[in-house]
Amino acid sequence: MTTDFDQAMDAYFGPDGEEPPVDWGDVDAAPADKEPAPRTWGAQDLRSVLDGSYRPPQPTVGRRDDGVGLFYPGRMNSVASESEAGKTWFALVACLQEINDGNHVLYLDFEDDAGGVVGRLLCLGANPAVVLERFHYVRPENSPSDIDLIDLAMVLEANPTLAIVDGVTEGMSLFGLELKDNTDIAKFGRQLLRPLMNSGAAVVTLDHVVKSSENRGRYSIGGVHKLNGLNGVMYMLENRRPFGIGVTGKSTIRVAKDRPGQIRKNGLSHSSGMHWYADLVVKSESQEFAEAHLYAPIQRDEEDRQEDEERKRLDGIKRKVLEALGKAKDPLTGKGIEDRVTGRAVDVRRAVADLIDSGQISASPGPRNSTLHSLPSPSTSAPEQPAA
Repeated sequence: MTTDFDQAMDAYFGPDGEEPPVDWGDVDAAPADKEPAPRTWGAQDLRSVLDGSYRPPQPTVGRRDDGVGLFYPGRMNSVASESEAGKTWFALVACLQEINDGNHVLYLDFEDDAGGVVGRLLCLGANPAVVLERFHYVRPENSPSDIDLIDLAMVLEANPTLAIVDGVTEGMSLFGLELKDNTDIAKFGRQLLRPLMNSGAAVVTLDHVVKSSENRGRYSIGGVHKLNGLNGVMYMLENRRPFGIGVTGKSTIRVAKDRPGQIRKNGLSHSSGMHWYADLVVKSESQEFAEAHLYAPIQRDEEDRQEDEERKRLDGIKRKVLEALGKAKDPLTGKGIEDRVTGRAVDVRRAVADLIDSGQISASPGPRNSTLHSLPSPSTSAPEQPAA
């Protein structure tokens, strides 16, 4: 049966033209220089498992500073965090390692632009000539047509070892799909992520977590299928020091899921249930230069213990602020909050600022240049919840 896609391919290459490396109309197709996809509905040959010759997939794409790998090739991987916790820095560190090793990288970007992404890559020390040759940046702005898919298939002819998909929420919207619908999430995987994965690349989606840390668990925003559908590794980034120009930012990288089971064993256990796998540290010297590291986990030093204690104290103050606003009949000024919440005034103000930034409380102008604080209407700004 001839599909519309097949007709588009004939129109582009000619009926006798050379077959492209990936037939996007068949998500199980593979490049010509790779083994064809197996027929998956028959009984599998289990001899390698039974005779002990089977070897589980290994994370060979990207690496920590100690050489231990980050992502599984030919599998779906993910990195999720709150905004400005370093997802893009993390992804670009792996991109730089791959292109410096002589491999090609695809960066499919639904959020930023070439200047922002490539600018950061150059900031990390990438050679412009290497970037031009091996870093393939794609910025979709419309739902893909047949010719768009041909263009993307031609990029895959370079056999990238790493395919970053930055902005799953925006990407699904571009495809006309609903973020919280598990069926649509599965459809997005079939339409875009699986063909990338079948090319042999380690596919890495960059995603956001829900705003409420108490309701977050191991989930990114959207349906549970986003976690269940992963067959590689999922990392959660926990920001410890803000990233920015002229400062040293730091995020802890934890393992939320490790389907093949070859990554978690190289981390340290944590009370959250998510193993501590690495620390992302980006030291920005200027807008043109930054030094990035993925340090292996070590036992907590005094500075880290103090950060943990400070975070816990601040979380406790946030809960008290929310309770005070919930009990108040009218919106409260900053002083009104401080009168009701015990703790240092500077900590209370910081907690209030964080709650405003995360959308958990609303701020509006009040009398005599004051600011009034209140809980948002549940109908307009309820915290994101993982889908049931």
